[in-house]
Amino acid sequence: MSQKTLADLNACSKDEFVAELANIFEYSPWIAEQAAASRPFAGVQQLFDAMKSAVDRASPELRLALIKAHPDLANKTQRAAGLTVESSYEQNSLGLDRLSDAEYEAFERANNAYRARFGFPYIVCARRQTKDSVLRDFDRRLTNDASAEMQKSIGEVCRIAALRLDLLVVSEDRLKVHGRLSTHVLDTHSGRPAPGIAIELVELSELGTSRVVTRTVTNADGRTDQPLIGGRPVPIGRYELQFSVGRYFADRGVALSDPPFLDQIPLRFSVSEPEGHLHVPLLVTPWSYATYRGS
Repeated sequence: MSQKTLADLNACSKDEFVAELANIFEYSPWIAEQAAASRPFAGVQQLFDAMKSAVDRASPELRLALIKAHPDLANKTQRAAGLTVESSYEQNSLGLDRLSDAEYEAFERANNAYRARFGFPYIVCARRQTKDSVLRDFDRRLTNDASAEMQKSIGEVCRIAALRLDLLVVSEDRLKVHGRLSTHVLDTHSGRPAPGIAIELVELSELGTSRVVTRTVTNADGRTDQPLIGGRPVPIGRYELQFSVGRYFADRGVALSDPPFLDQIPLRFSVSEPEGHLHVPLLVTPWSYATYRGS
């Protein structure tokens, strides 16, 4: 997906505008067609509002067609037939291209139960989720009635579209679709930031293999040069931060037991606000550590 400037979208023909934005809403170019009449847009937020307004004004039949345009999650038949570039990227970001047998069976059961109850595919903004959180969401939403579930589905469709638009359009303003996960390490034994500590962030999984999200090292301020997750939503789910503190204290000549009392420190925590800023620091000595929820 090559990026486009808002200025170019404002200036191009209607046909070009629709062609560029046709799949912001899955297989639904009619939304871009209606939004084109509102040009020029002062910012990408105004553009998204115009597209969302087209969805809000649509008939129930057209809104249902919009929902049905989306593929099931982790459906092998649909993947073999070919997903859109956008859907493939979104499902792969969730890890649906590398499910364990147990995970695949769980998704298949959930998809079948959902379609049997509502008659349309389960829709969720995959880039805001982990596999575990999606399976929990399936269970919660199966208790909804059809009307409430259609409204929920349209809301998720709009979340998907906002993230697609954010990837595609370059504008002075930004859609509020990004979160951030960060950390820092404070050596409370010496009362200063702790540089050079290796950190690993892992996304935990109940039915499959846990996935390493990133590996990094603290800088001179005891922080990381980049957020652990940034520039995108922080997916809802359970995580573990692993801090390698034994070598840090050994390299500074601190007297340690053999083996050291604290070598690798794992911190487990959960994310529930994908667009929020979650800060998970470590305060550490050779014999103790603490953490807290920062922002």
